[in-house]
Amino acid sequence: MKLRILAVVAVLVGGFVYATSIGKWNPRSLFSSANPGIGAPLWSGPGVTQGAGLSNDEVNNVEIYKMAHPATVFITSTTLRQDWFLQVYPTKSSGSGFAINDRGQILTNFHVVSGSQELTVTTPDKKNYRATILDKDPDNDLALIQVDLKGAKLVSLKLGDSDKVQIGQKVLAIGNPFGLEGTLTTGIVSSLGRSIGDENGRTLEGMIQTDASINPGNSGGPLLDSQGNAIGINTAIFGPSGSIGIGFAMPINRAREMLDSFASGRKYAPPVLGVTVLPIAGELAQELGYPAEGGLLVQTIRRGSAAANAGIKGGNRAVVIGRYEIAIGGDLIVKINGRRAEDANSIPRSLRGKRAGDSVEIELIRNGKIVKVEATLQAAAEERL
Repeated sequence: MKLRILAVVAVLVGGFVYATSIGKWNPRSLFSSANPGIGAPLWSGPGVTQGAGLSNDEVNNVEIYKMAHPATVFITSTTLRQDWFLQVYPTKSSGSGFAINDRGQILTNFHVVSGSQELTVTTPDKKNYRATILDKDPDNDLALIQVDLKGAKLVSLKLGDSDKVQIGQKVLAIGNPFGLEGTLTTGIVSSLGRSIGDENGRTLEGMIQTDASINPGNSGGPLLDSQGNAIGINTAIFGPSGSIGIGFAMPINRAREMLDSFASGRKYAPPVLGVTVLPIAGELAQELGYPAEGGLLVQTIRRGSAAANAGIKGGNRAVVIGRYEIAIGGDLIVKINGRRAEDANSIPRSLRGKRAGDSVEIELIRNGKIVKVEATLQAAAEERL
């Protein structure tokens, strides 16, 4: 037995000596010849990987974020409440806003600051400032606040022109969703002229719809175009829990009216007509007995409003078309001050620059006939609901 073991050892030692005598021994050769593929590299290419270069669109995203992020702030609103035992306790809510100049004036949503006893603005460099409300427009969910900068200056954003926004164009949203500071999301303009109801029963008209992700905490932050201009103020989402790709922003031109009024020293009181409308055209308009050019089908009239006083009539019965219930039997607005009414933005566009007490001429179709009425505008606060 011992002799057999010695013989095996001798053969192995002899083989090793022979292999090393004819060249450098490579253990890989034991696998590569008999079993090709075993022991081979698992990938091909250079030993060190390199990151891919950024596309033009990615570069644009990065540049806009670097420019807009410093101008976007986190707003904390403190409200005092009473419990069952009449003990006063503070509650906090949060949102976003953005600076419109270097003097500490910040644009945000009214619902972000409404009812607040104390406002705190936190800038991206983590500095906290007290703020006060300068002006507000509850009917368009807008507010202008002032930060006490104590000698500092804010980076600000340029305001774009929301009347030139087009469906399909790229947009970027910056804000603080769920308190996550400085979050950027991107998307496109999904639709224009949307009307949505807010939690206080108001109707926000002419909204920009976007699929850029908007969540709680984004409210008041900027919606930007590809040039970095603020074209809207992120305002609402579809559904209470979080983004499902349907968000809404108030067009920036609606805020311009409040800003212009404040700059001139006037208290802002936006004029309103007091109607809710549904844009119709084409086959739907013809099926309802109107010309194919269509217009704005009046759905409801606010009691005591300018529209009610002018005799404009809302729908008197409901029908279901597709998945939607609409009111029919009311007037169809086709022109306002000589300009064709074709989308939900037609009304706010026609009222831009107007004040309470000014009149507008409205051309409408009623019972197949053209009717012209004159409506004397009221400030929103003067309406009797």
